[in-house]
Formats: sequence, structure tokens, C-alpha cells
Amino acid sequence: QVQLVESGGGSVQAGGSLRLSCAASGRTFSIYTMGWFRQAPGKEREFVAAISWSGGRTNYADSVKGRFTISRDNARNTTYLQMNSLKAEDTAVYYCAATRGTIYYSHMNYEYWGQGTQVTVSS
Repeated sequence: QVQLVESGGGSVQAGGSLRLSCAASGRTFSIYTMGWFRQAPGKEREFVAAISWSGGRTNYADSVKGRFTISRDNARNTTYLQMNSLKAEDTAVYYCAATRGTIYYSHMNYEYWGQGTQVTVSS
């Protein structure tokens, strides 16, 4: 069982940066693939980025490549999402998620979810 708590959301102007954190409980954090998803009002939850258990492999949605960076610190049981050059279309609730499997792009493949943190980007 893994419990996830996101933090770091907020309001920022276009072009600005935010860093989201996802703190996990449990001693087995290091075996989980971690992902970030987002959901804007009226839209489906979409994949943003994911990182393998070792941190050696990452994947990003095309819309965030070159602007967002996912990382993890297994010693701290924490996953991060550094978001730079933010755009108004990045506005959404951001969720972190965990899966025992490989990197998946569908939210349906992730077993554990945080409560979400709001990111608002004004243009």
C-alpha cells in the first residue's frame, strides 16, 4: 500500500516555473514507477510524465517535452515535477500516481493516486 501527497501547486504567470512534489509513504517506494497526470475542467485526465523505479527511464507527453522534468529521490520517498516555461494550457489539477508495472501512459494502469494539487497559469 502506498499513500501519495502532492504539494507545490499554485498560481503563476505564463513563462514562470513551479516544482511539484509527491511524497510517498511506505518502505517500498523504490519499486514503483511514478507518474504525473493532469486534468483540466471538462477534460479527461491526461499523462504528463513518468519515471521508472530506478530513475533511469523517463517519458513525457509531447506537450511538455523540453519544459517539464520528472525526477525522484528514493531515499526521500519523493517524486518531483519541475515545470518551466509554463503556459496557460498547463492549467489543471496535477496528480501523482504509482504503479508496480512499467511506464504506462494510461491512468487506468496506475494503482495509487494522490489527492491532486492545482496549478493555474495566467497569460
